[in-house]
Amino acid sequence: MAIDLPVTSLAALLNGLLFLALTVRVIAYRRGQRIVLGDNNDRVLIKRMRGHGNAAEQMPIALILLALCELQGAGAWPLLITAGVFTVGRMLHGVYFTFQGIPWPLRFYGMVLTLTAQAALLVLLLWTQLAQA
Repeated sequence: MAIDLPVTSLAALLNGLLFLALTVRVIAYRRGQRIVLGDNNDRVLIKRMRGHGNAAEQMPIALILLALCELQGAGAWPLLITAGVFTVGRMLHGVYFTFQGIPWPLRFYGMVLTLTAQAALLVLLLWTQLAQA
C-alpha cells in the first residue's frame, strides 16, 4: 500500500534541488581552486560550505516534521503554506551563502523563515496529536 504525501513530496523535491545546487557550487569552487580537502582558509569556500552545511542541518528535520504532520492528517493548506515559507527561507539563506556580495539580511530573513516554519510544524504536529487524543 502506497502512502500519499503530496505536500512533503513537493517540499522534498524543491529543497532537494536547492541542496543539490548548493552541493554543486561547493564542488565547482573546490575544483576551480584545487582545494581537495578541508577549506585551505579560503573564506569563499568556508562560506559556501557553511551554507551547504546549514541546509544539511535544517532540511531533514523540517521534512520529517512535515511528513509526520501530513501523515497525522493536518490540512493541506497549512502544510503548503508552512512548506512554502520553509522553502523560501532556505532559498534566501542559500543565495546569501552561495554568492559573494549578497547583503546579509538575506541570511537573517532566510533563517527567520526557516525557524518560523519549523516552529509552525511543531505546533501543527502537537495540534494533530491532541486532536486525535
